Amino acid sequence: MQIRISFISDKDIVLPIHYNSIVQAFIYSNIDKNLAHFLHDRGFMTNGRTFKMFSFSRIIGRFKIQEDQMNFGTKMQILISSPLDDFCKSIANNMLQRNNLFIGQNSIKTEQIEINNQYVTEDRIVVNTLSPIVVYSTFLKPDNSKYTCYFMPREPDFNRLIKDNLIKKYNALTNETIESDIEVIPLGPVKQNLTYYKNTIIKGASGKFLIKGSKDLLQVGVDAGFGSKNSQGFGCVKVI
Repeated sequence: MQIRISFISDKDIVLPIHYNSIVQAFIYSNIDKNLAHFLHDRGFMTNGRTFKMFSFSRIIGRFKIQEDQMNFGTKMQILISSPLDDFCKSIANNMLQRNNLFIGQNSIKTEQIEINNQYVTEDRIVVNTLSPIVVYSTFLKPDNSKYTCYFMPREPDFNRLIKDNLIKKYNALTNETIESDIEVIPLGPVKQNLTYYKNTIIKGASGKFLIKGSKDLLQVGVDAGFGSKNSQGFGCVKVI
């Protein structure tokens, strides 16, 4: 399920250029407290991996860059996606019922909420990214310190890691196993995005993609996000 939330403010909405952690905190503070604690502290687990099962878009709206900040004027939108009905109901109710919301230092109000169920009915979908898709592996250096290697579409490990991630999410959600190859095919230019998240640089890919594979796995990707770090604001897509 995908929720598009439109906000308004009496003053200009100003956020840092790298605002993912602020939006993430905004989401956690506007869902049921018990659910927020469960997702933040534990989440859905499988084979030692933990998944929060939600993703969100970049902020949608016109903006101006002012030094190291983005000024969105008095209107903006965010799309939030999750396969969890409780999560979606909780955030929609909180956004509607609270008169004053704060994102960063900005006081905003909910103007409109739209709910869209993006049902996957075939073994292929075409999507536009609403936030970059992040795919990576962590390796050990000879001195046992860790380093992260990010992959982009068309690189050999990209599809394999997308598939492995979707299978783990599916297992964490359903406690069932599934096997299917996943193929992500760029349909045009792919943009590389560099995002700072809490002083860490994260590399992702944005663009239009044809994605092939099991309907069940594609549905998980549409709802929970493709790739990694979804709850940090990556991998949110719109089916077109």
